[in-house]
Amino acid sequence: MTGYGIATHDAGSTKYTVEIKSLNSKFLELSLRIPKAFSEKEFQLRTECNKQIERGKVNLSINVEQTGSAVKAAGIDTKLLKHYYEQLKAVSVELNEPTGNLMQLALGLPEVVKYTEDTITEEEWKSVERTFQQALANFQQFRADEGSVLQQEVTQRINTIMHNLQLVEVEEPKRIPLIRERLNQFLADAVGGDNVDHNRFEQELIYYIDKLDVTEEKVRLKTHCEYFLETLKGADANGKKLGFISQEIGREINTLGSKANDAAMQKLVVGMKEELEKIKEQLLNVL
Repeated sequence: MTGYGIATHDAGSTKYTVEIKSLNSKFLELSLRIPKAFSEKEFQLRTECNKQIERGKVNLSINVEQTGSAVKAAGIDTKLLKHYYEQLKAVSVELNEPTGNLMQLALGLPEVVKYTEDTITEEEWKSVERTFQQALANFQQFRADEGSVLQQEVTQRINTIMHNLQLVEVEEPKRIPLIRERLNQFLADAVGGDNVDHNRFEQELIYYIDKLDVTEEKVRLKTHCEYFLETLKGADANGKKLGFISQEIGREINTLGSKANDAAMQKLVVGMKEELEKIKEQLLNVL
């Protein structure tokens, strides 16, 4: 949900600049920094942002730069200036510091210098509104471009998980003979090969192997991955939905790993987990 858009409009004696930028957030958190003259238009700006941006920690700023004859004269609050100056002078004397630049410091303090802001005309607002819409369009294009890159990356990582799943299917049949051999050797060492009840051993082996069966996990994992890719191609904002699907993918991968009981399969499962974590990181930036 990161994004950036800026637009400017030069109306001769006045230059308007609108800047929109956003970071990741579960909800829309909108912060506006606009001149007082545009205060009555704040609701309209917020409404339009709510309609188009949907999610993100968004900062919208409007800057009006006046040049030439349009520059408004600044006024100085002399009473406040004197108050600041006397305070600064007293502190400087107390600390034995030079007092040469106290006037400059006092002029830079809040509310000392004030600029007169007139109300805007309908024509001025139309100029600002057009600039705002252009900045918003640039912002959305930035998001779309970034989304296209994210889609390619996330698709590649899901395909890697599915490829590892295919390799798991190759490795899985190799486990059973190894498990049988390992248990046989354990019993032979414990009670001796001649003392083993082979019929009972086969029954217990079948029960044990059934507990390690991962057929259901493989089917579900494949289904979730395919659904993820299908949802990813949708035109709607599906970031939260993709997050839920990734959680389901994670559950199946974890169960697959807990049942693997095989070093080769565990290695493939670790690779899946690594890819899924990277996917989850990227999904934080998807609407």
